[in-house]
Amino acid sequence: MSGKKTYPQPESEAAKNWPHKRIVVDVDENGESYITTETATNVIQRENFMHRADIWAGRALPYDNTEEGDLSLTQDRREPYPGGFVARSLKLWPDKDPEEYVAMVRELHKSVKQKHMPSEKDYARHANMHRTDSLDIITVITGEMYMMTDKDEVLMRPGDTVVIKGGNHGWSNRSGEPSLTTGVMFDAIPLDNKKED
Repeated sequence: MSGKKTYPQPESEAAKNWPHKRIVVDVDENGESYITTETATNVIQRENFMHRADIWAGRALPYDNTEEGDLSLTQDRREPYPGGFVARSLKLWPDKDPEEYVAMVRELHKSVKQKHMPSEKDYARHANMHRTDSLDIITVITGEMYMMTDKDEVLMRPGDTVVIKGGNHGWSNRSGEPSLTTGVMFDAIPLDNKKED
């Protein structure tokens, strides 16, 4: 079929080892749909801690379906770009020793360009506490995790979905198995103009 585009295959070991299909459907010059790839490309892997794959990203809404290339490769930070979104899968292993966990999360925050660094109070609550200037909609696929806020927490199991409106939150896996979530983060008007205590 003429006009059929393909996307680059993953080069990193983390992407090659991502066990879940990321299927992208495109349209050729004749208007016929086809599958361009079944593999994830933008994957961060930290053994026995977390694996994360950016499924797709966009720099504006409404999204332009004529845009070329694998836009997950343009996502080099935790938050979506201004006016955009990022769809992501996250596999999180059970909680670690608190000191070890905080060290791992601090290093992760640097690599994903975390905008709002957690306070020592946040780290004391849980190593995974953080916030972003985004609207997040996240669903648990396998396993279970506690979604924590500054004041409370809720156990999430497969099929449960949380909507996070820019608030401080964290993930705590207290089970014996990794948990997989998937979701979308949309750029949002930040909470910065709200007075902080």
